[in-house]
Amino acid sequence: MSRIVPFEIPSSDAYPLRGKMHLPEGGPAPGVLLVHGFKGFMDWGFWHLLSEKLAEAGLAACRFNLSGSGVGEDGETFSEKDRFESNTHSREVEDTLLVADLLARGAIPGAPTREGNIGLMGHSRGGGAAILAAAHEPRVSRLVTWASIATVQRYDEEQTLALRERGFLRVENARTGDVFHIKLDLLDDIENNADELDIPSAAASLAIPALIIHGTADEAVPFAEGLALTGAFGEFGSFLPMEGAGHTFGATHPMPERIPLSLEQVITATVEHFAKV
Repeated sequence: MSRIVPFEIPSSDAYPLRGKMHLPEGGPAPGVLLVHGFKGFMDWGFWHLLSEKLAEAGLAACRFNLSGSGVGEDGETFSEKDRFESNTHSREVEDTLLVADLLARGAIPGAPTREGNIGLMGHSRGGGAAILAAAHEPRVSRLVTWASIATVQRYDEEQTLALRERGFLRVENARTGDVFHIKLDLLDDIENNADELDIPSAAASLAIPALIIHGTADEAVPFAEGLALTGAFGEFGSFLPMEGAGHTFGATHPMPERIPLSLEQVITATVEHFAKV
């Protein structure tokens, strides 16, 4: 078992970024930063399990809640809806870079890690943020994405027009029943920062080993986006298609006692990729 150290650090607007470090036995270890996706949070489903497996391999796993996750101090409920509704892709990249810098400097409060290169991994929208952040952080030496988006353009013309006319887009969390009204901040960010949020271009700029994992039956992010990302990474990208797997590779929240086989395989591949650091 790893030693788990909770931490809080201020975001650029002084909001507390809450996280947990899983520290392996022994001295300071290389860090791996984990980034959750849309409607996700650091304690959802598979994140604890992945963190423990990384720690067993001698790596320090760092997971945290993005400032726009909407999940409050209790770590479980969406008690900060306004943060979620006004969240943007640029803010997620900014949060990721802030934590990545601290992790690379061994400066996460109360959880010393080895200074130097780090690994970076993201799921779904967090995968996109991880790729964009890696393009700005030279200390990221290895990258893994699970079911990552390949573009921030998630809304068709009809949804975009509706968002502009109403001033919000209705989104429901099927698990909790929460209803959110996504504000224009997201659309403005996508339109105003198109170049900075170009995920394939960011991937093409990276010369680090990248493992792209995607389920062939992903119901949220098309399998084709995994293929597109792999192509963007070129010779540095390795693709692991998971036959029949959905967006979370069989994981649910809370996690079942028996871990789905596809999730076990994905975790094993991820740990092996980072263990080569």
